[in-house]
Amino acid sequence: MNPKYQDFLARKAPRAQSSGFEPKSLPDHLFDFQKECVSFCLRQGRAGVYLDTGLGKTRCQLEWASQAAEQSNGKALLLTPLAVAKQIEREARQLGYEASVIRDHSEARDGINICNYDRLDKLDVNEFGAVSLDESSILKSFNGKTCDALINSFAGHRFRLSATATPAPNDHMELGNQAAFLGVMPANEMLMRWFINDTKEASQQWRLKRHAADDFWDWMASWSRMAQSPEDLGFDGSRYILPPLNIIRHKAAGSNVKPMEGSLFVSDLSATNMHDIKRKTATARAELIASIAGDTDPFIVWTDTDYEADAVKAIMPHAVEVRGSMRIEQKEENLEAFALGQARVIITKPSVAGFGLNWQHAHSMGFVGRSFSYEAWYQAVRRSWRFGQTKPVNVHIAVAEGEDQIGRVIDRKAADHDTMRDAMTKAMRRAVNRAAAFKITYNPTHTGRLPSWLKSSAV
Repeated sequence: MNPKYQDFLARKAPRAQSSGFEPKSLPDHLFDFQKECVSFCLRQGRAGVYLDTGLGKTRCQLEWASQAAEQSNGKALLLTPLAVAKQIEREARQLGYEASVIRDHSEARDGINICNYDRLDKLDVNEFGAVSLDESSILKSFNGKTCDALINSFAGHRFRLSATATPAPNDHMELGNQAAFLGVMPANEMLMRWFINDTKEASQQWRLKRHAADDFWDWMASWSRMAQSPEDLGFDGSRYILPPLNIIRHKAAGSNVKPMEGSLFVSDLSATNMHDIKRKTATARAELIASIAGDTDPFIVWTDTDYEADAVKAIMPHAVEVRGSMRIEQKEENLEAFALGQARVIITKPSVAGFGLNWQHAHSMGFVGRSFSYEAWYQAVRRSWRFGQTKPVNVHIAVAEGEDQIGRVIDRKAADHDTMRDAMTKAMRRAVNRAAAFKITYNPTHTGRLPSWLKSSAV
């Protein structure tokens, strides 16, 4: 195809419109690739920053929020999961930003206001000139009412940012929610343009049309910055090479799981029998992980259910626990205790503490239980296996009879994730390389002449 015609088609492709401004100088605490991300997001105004864990997503958010607030009314709102609010506040203050955690609107002030998602109804969102959603992948976890509330609450804001490390590879509706929140495109329009409802699947999930894949990811790159490594953005990524990750599976002994009626073998987990099997093996799995935890180094115990957490706590009473039913103050206190080294072992779930926390001081963890969620697994492992970790990270998994299906599903989703990230990476590199191509310089070749009547009237 003629290169000029290719460029013409590229300019006709759907691209997000910018509503931002040219940023002022950026601070030295940002690395070169982080400055590129912040600059792009500020120029875009409404953008996504999808940097893998440990690449400084929080620092990018803080600088974006600071400059966007200064450009608007002086107040920025950073919505975040409960577990990381205090951590972000500490990091912000260390970097010199005016930032504080607030619980309701009476505490809002100039600068960066950090608040938990579950307190959105206690805020007057119109009083904030800029908003950033931290760990915005949780948009897919919200029920329709809550997700709509987030999208509608900030629909009129000029400055919006969504930030996450793991846009879901197998749930494209999450990407639609991200685009809808940013006002880039309604989710249903995104689906109609690039996706097809796969009726061959029992769930009839939406899948990306094969011929539309490149166009879809190029559209994503027009309003977001995505990277697994600084190299994806054209920068040196050598400092981000992580130490080895060792995944060790252990067979839990002593489980008394019986075959289902009419069957000779213990069946794999399904939606109907999952918790029946998991309850019968909870103690065996808890004992196995407790025996691995030792008594010297920091250790993270991940569970999937409260009954698994109860089984671990009975064996390891000295460990601190964080679960959903606790008071907010108790959760924050226990998370702080582990993060600051005051507690050696923590028991929690990926849904509670699996997003955003920096636990590089721990290099060993154990999964007493897992769900079928790849993102929950990925995020939990990445609490320790991230930039700043200096030791090999050991991940121990307790597997009881009948639970092999979980591992197979997660492995399949991991492959989907890798495919998605590869497509995103290629689109990102195309966007970076093509940035100058869309700036068409006007080069006049015709010399104009004034009509005689205009010449005479000018005399």
